[in-house]
Amino acid sequence: MALIETTNLWKTYVMGNEKIHALRGVSVQIEKGEYVAIMGPSGSGKSTLMNLIGCLDTPSQGAYMLNGKQVGEMNDDELARIRNEEIGFVFQTFNLLPRATALHNVELPLIYAGVTSKVRGERARGALDKVELGDRKGHRPNELSGGQRQRVAIARALVNDPSILLADEPTGNLDSKTGVEIMNLFAKLHEAGNTIILVTHEPEVAAHAHRSIHIRDGQVEKDVTRAA
Repeated sequence: MALIETTNLWKTYVMGNEKIHALRGVSVQIEKGEYVAIMGPSGSGKSTLMNLIGCLDTPSQGAYMLNGKQVGEMNDDELARIRNEEIGFVFQTFNLLPRATALHNVELPLIYAGVTSKVRGERARGALDKVELGDRKGHRPNELSGGQRQRVAIARALVNDPSILLADEPTGNLDSKTGVEIMNLFAKLHEAGNTIILVTHEPEVAAHAHRSIHIRDGQVEKDVTRAA
């Protein structure tokens, strides 16, 4: 059974009298443990697909199965639980709380999940160690470099041990050297068994993934798996 299975996904926006089809019948399967890049130019529909996979949005038609469960049949509480526990999000803009320490930023998903403070602290420290930032846990975002902030964001995404790590242009705000460091970190996380889905328009970033799904005009243009 695939971890992610979308069948004929459409997403249509109505703008005045016009209908805009952001996705036009996308069907993909992603297995547990895969490292996949979703690629495409601006406006291709790749971010829309990411939002649907991440349960941040709902399709206009079609079906989405996550871990064998029909996402379309879930209520708001179930969707919120999936976003908090099953999917770890990494954004281009880091989305960290500026006044909170690195440790507290990483703890946030656990606070929403109702985890006790002792366990929260242990798990957050463990996640920071995984991204090699254990010695910076007391620092606030403005005391960290861009690469370190992104590592904090990745630790926060990992802290609930999610089924999927979903990264949207994770190197977009970083210089090329730091971007390479972050991509090397993703490679390590993948080797440790994490399923990673990376949304990018940069071929050199997508080259780190083992499979590339190319989206154009809301459809899958090609789906290429690299030889191991």
